[in-house]
Amino acid sequence: MFDLFKLLKKDPSSKELAKERLRVVLVNDRTKCSPEIIETVKGNLLDVLSKYVDIEEEGLDIKIENSVDETDGKPLLTAYIPIKNLKR
Repeated sequence: MFDLFKLLKKDPSSKELAKERLRVVLVNDRTKCSPEIIETVKGNLLDVLSKYVDIEEEGLDIKIENSVDETDGKPLLTAYIPIKNLKR
């Protein structure tokens, strides 16, 4: 699946769509994780965080990729999530 937040903010060019599709295929291949699982993890993570903070969707970047040390073969979750403000 595509990165939903990137698709919602503007109409992507065919170049951007192809780049995103390739990224999804590579992540799937390298992590042995289906695109559906990746999107589910992203959605669940954002659901939990949004209970406590307001998230700025522009600039949001959540990835599952191989760790820097590829000898262990473990995937790595990286997240850049801009926060508008904390909920009290």
